[in-house]
Amino acid sequence: MQLLITALKFMKFDKPKSIGALFGVIISIFLVGQQTGIFTFLTNAMSYLVRVNNNYVWVTDNKTSNVNALASIDIRLGNEIESLPLVKKAHPLVIASGVARFPDGTTAGMSMVGMNLPNFAGIQKGLLKEGELTDLVADGAVSVDFFDRKALGNPKKGDYFEINGKQVYIAALTQGARGFGGGLYSYTTIERARFLGKISPNKASAFLVEAEDPTKMAEMVKYINANIPGVKAWMPDDFAKETIITVLKSSGIAISFGTLIVFAIISGFVIIGLTLYSAAIDRIKDYGTLKAIGATNWYIRKLILMQAFIYAIFGFLLGYTLIEGFRNGIAKAGTLFSFSPVTKFSFLLLTIVIAVSGTLFAIKRITKLEPASVFRT
Repeated sequence: MQLLITALKFMKFDKPKSIGALFGVIISIFLVGQQTGIFTFLTNAMSYLVRVNNNYVWVTDNKTSNVNALASIDIRLGNEIESLPLVKKAHPLVIASGVARFPDGTTAGMSMVGMNLPNFAGIQKGLLKEGELTDLVADGAVSVDFFDRKALGNPKKGDYFEINGKQVYIAALTQGARGFGGGLYSYTTIERARFLGKISPNKASAFLVEAEDPTKMAEMVKYINANIPGVKAWMPDDFAKETIITVLKSSGIAISFGTLIVFAIISGFVIIGLTLYSAAIDRIKDYGTLKAIGATNWYIRKLILMQAFIYAIFGFLLGYTLIEGFRNGIAKAGTLFSFSPVTKFSFLLLTIVIAVSGTLFAIKRITKLEPASVFRT
């Protein structure tokens, strides 16, 4: 407790430098959290279709490694899949691309997700903000996402527009159907998706395979891969990871965000290090006096580290508050992400590492100080 009180006195002695060190921690952890959050959103968007259908085994063309670039496969393969042990049902899924054109002249690229009736496999529960799944059965019925309204000219439920020159209308609004690269998702029936995207009725983009026993999905994957040539069965988590890896390899996203995060850490380290070093030099006589009256180098190290821990704790609390404010702010525009407990703990650990590492300059300078030197004129 005495060490804590002494540390607080040292921090109070030079308020401007203490505030500077604290802001260094806050800025650093906020930038790290901000970039991590946006990167998380982008990777979630890359694997969106798999993430929201993670209760199925995915069966795709055997050369496919990206859910955003599915190759067509023969619809008859569904019957072969259903003939295998452990398989309850193979639901065909069609992803068709198109261009949406609205009455005000707004145009946008759109991917139609065609679901097989009556199961509606391919859309997760709770995605619809307005309307029901059964509303998508009617002739010309499609969905658009609530967060895409501005990009689509602010259409409302019931409004008509065109996809690839064919008239459709908004029968339901989803909330959170976010694709990678700005592509918009629209849900409809599998027949309508084929019609709008000019896809053969003999083709599907993938099969969502339902297991009789959900605990044996991995075993079912092995059966499919061993018995049906030309396709590849995926556990949903594996397919999501492979999709993210494939997209990251073909883009500079990982390097871009990684560089920004590294520079945020370095800036925090430098700001804190220089601030604490400067503060230590200004209070060199105080540290020298402590050593002259018996304080050991170990005590001096603990005193400086205690200050670093105080900066880290308060900096983390304030920095993470700003991160949450940023997260909630951009969520209103549809940029949705969340941090796991492990990620939050990593932020705290990183904050402590930045603050403690920044004290190394000051510790090295003070521990080399000769106590008698502070009394020389």
